[in-house]
Amino acid sequence: MAQRQPVAPLLIAVLLLAAALIAAGFAFRHTVSCFLLAFILAYLLDPLVLFLERRRIPRIHAIAILYVLLNIFALFCFAYLVPFLTLRWEALLRDLPRYFQKGKEILLAWEFRFRPPYATEEWNWFVDTVSSGMDKVLAKLGAGFYAAATRFVFNLFTLILAPILVFFMLQYKEHFKAVIAGWLPADRREAILALGREINASIGAYLRGQLLISLIVAVLATLTLFLLDVDYPLLNGIFAGLASILPFIGVFIATLPPLFFAYVKFQSGLILLKVIGAFGIIYFLEGYVVKPLVFKGAMNLNPLVTILTVMAFGELMGFWGILLAIPIAAALKIFIAHLRHGDFDGEPVP
Repeated sequence: MAQRQPVAPLLIAVLLLAAALIAAGFAFRHTVSCFLLAFILAYLLDPLVLFLERRRIPRIHAIAILYVLLNIFALFCFAYLVPFLTLRWEALLRDLPRYFQKGKEILLAWEFRFRPPYATEEWNWFVDTVSSGMDKVLAKLGAGFYAAATRFVFNLFTLILAPILVFFMLQYKEHFKAVIAGWLPADRREAILALGREINASIGAYLRGQLLISLIVAVLATLTLFLLDVDYPLLNGIFAGLASILPFIGVFIATLPPLFFAYVKFQSGLILLKVIGAFGIIYFLEGYVVKPLVFKGAMNLNPLVTILTVMAFGELMGFWGILLAIPIAAALKIFIAHLRHGDFDGEPVP
């Protein structure tokens, strides 16, 4: 009876494949961005298609029904939500220089009001550093807007192409799965398919759960800032929802813009305490009530590993790296667990 084949070559092959995919993704990042958007949309919409299929509706008809509903929702967004957000965004861009100038005036007033009796040079250095940093941020805003304008064509291309890719991904999902399964080694096929099902359950739970959590945080933050009369509550709320994707540090990042707008407007320490308290309650509910109910241990990852993974993939892939870092880390954890148990050793050959 032959010995089982070692798993080290398989692990090395997986790592080399991952490195090649990351390199290719960086080289073709616009195309990869379009594909990832379509893939995630198809991934999130597939359970709805399966739900309709279980009601004895053919898959092509289920996809057509889903597209009709999505088009109705898109028309509503383009008719009401997008114009409103565009107007608020343009107002924010127009008012940002004034906010930064007022912030610098407040900072200079602090310099004389809170100047310490000792370490005067260090205090002056701190104030000058913060002031020059605000000037640099304001200068970079213009450069950032120009760079965003240069990406408009790619974003438009993605907007047109993504629905087409989503349709083919949904329609030919089973065909793609059958083709990929046919490429797998026969002696390891069942183990690899079982691994795929486990990863699919974990990642699917995370993506759908994170979408729900971001929506809840955005709504709660928007309502809270509106009640506190902080400027641009909707944009700050959306930013808070997006920041909730970042584990552990998202709460601090999400709180900074509302604190800035609140203090510049009211110039009161009480409003800062109100904003901090409100966001503390929101993220307490998110972390200790909503997430345990939604995820139920689907992403049981070490906090340090999670932060490092998000930072690394964010550096490599930008927004998509931040969004997909935790699912990729969870998939690797599941893969390594199966590898350590010898699930890919294959059946002994007589």
